[in-house]
Amino acid sequence: MLSAFVSAFRTPDLRRKILFTLGLIALYRLGAALPSPGVDYRAVQDCVKLVSGGESAGIYQLINLFSGGALLQLSVFAIGIMPYITASIIIQLLTVVIPRFEELRKEGQAGQTKMTQYTRYLSIALAILQATGLVALAARGQLLQGCQQDILADTSIFGMIIIVLVMTAGAALVMWFGEQITERGVGNGMSLLIFAGIAARIPIDGKNILDTRGGLVFGLVCAAVLAIIVAVIFVEQGQRRIPVQYAKRVVGRKMYGGSSTYLPLKVNQAGVIPVIFASSLLYLPNLIAQLTGSSTATEPSWWQEIIQKYLVNPSNPVYIAIYFGLIVFFTYFYVAITFNPEERADEMKKFGGFIPGYRPGRPTADYLNYVLSRITLPGSIYLGLVAVLPNVFLDMGNSGAVANLPFGGTAVLIMVSVGLDTVKQIESQLMNRNYEGFLK
Repeated sequence: MLSAFVSAFRTPDLRRKILFTLGLIALYRLGAALPSPGVDYRAVQDCVKLVSGGESAGIYQLINLFSGGALLQLSVFAIGIMPYITASIIIQLLTVVIPRFEELRKEGQAGQTKMTQYTRYLSIALAILQATGLVALAARGQLLQGCQQDILADTSIFGMIIIVLVMTAGAALVMWFGEQITERGVGNGMSLLIFAGIAARIPIDGKNILDTRGGLVFGLVCAAVLAIIVAVIFVEQGQRRIPVQYAKRVVGRKMYGGSSTYLPLKVNQAGVIPVIFASSLLYLPNLIAQLTGSSTATEPSWWQEIIQKYLVNPSNPVYIAIYFGLIVFFTYFYVAITFNPEERADEMKKFGGFIPGYRPGRPTADYLNYVLSRITLPGSIYLGLVAVLPNVFLDMGNSGAVANLPFGGTAVLIMVSVGLDTVKQIESQLMNRNYEGFLK
């Protein structure tokens, strides 16, 4: 593997892509540590240390983990990549409902460009809403509950508008970073930014576990992380290979076809996207409840009590069940959007391919749909179990620690999946240049 990395850096264009990706990730981490104007940096740091690991940050801990700690510190990139992810969820859901979006999806590159444009517009609108919500919660002392300090140095309307505009601009810049990494760098830009945010918190939170829980608990956590990594790699590499035979055909004086290949269907066809989607949706109810509530109210309304009781504590059985169900749902939903058996069957029929034992066309599509549904079920259960198991077993008397733990199942799943995908992309580019890959 090290020799393959050496070969990658010896290739000029691939070296430029890797350095370009690392440069944008470094800029992203710099913006995540840069405080927004009007925010008392010292007070924020004191409050984060005070409420770290407790329930006061609640559901924000997981989103804060994705941003590498930028959310609760109200930095320039506090909103981070979440508006773009939420906009992608909404646009993909509307693709099933709105015929115009379905037509754009089938138009190829031109339609995809238009869909991306709609996603950007919606991302900016969501960024404004989320930034306004965060600033409002911070001004009312509800973002970091239990901290008595004023984390906003300027609570005037003009001062809060400036913070909202800066955070919105930061979210737009992060979105641009992700798109540039995808187009001109190596790997998926959005996933790599989330990867960088999670990896940035590992040393700090690892040291906190060692200091507060002791060496025994730290060793058990590391052993659990190693087991999760092995399980994730095993399932991520698993695939069902469907044999495909191409018939011989004569074009001019040459004969083409007659070859045998296979169509790989991964066990986890959806990747880590369902986990991110489910986390984003679970974040919204608590945000709405806090924004609609009043800091001077003596008692919250009935629906706010339900949200506080069931959708804030990550160790609550109802929270775990909803989280697991959302992951299973989004796994099937995302696979249905990204893999169309009818289109694959038509492509094979067009080029003279067929699956042995099945006629081209509709029978082939039905068979692909049957196999896909069979392997998606264990894939969705695997994603759900990896995401919720730390909530069940690693909650050692501290309900907020699980969601804030980079060693938890969700974080490990994202890091391993993104790492494997990035390594495969580098390997494929090396293969195109006749170099040895990572696997010999």
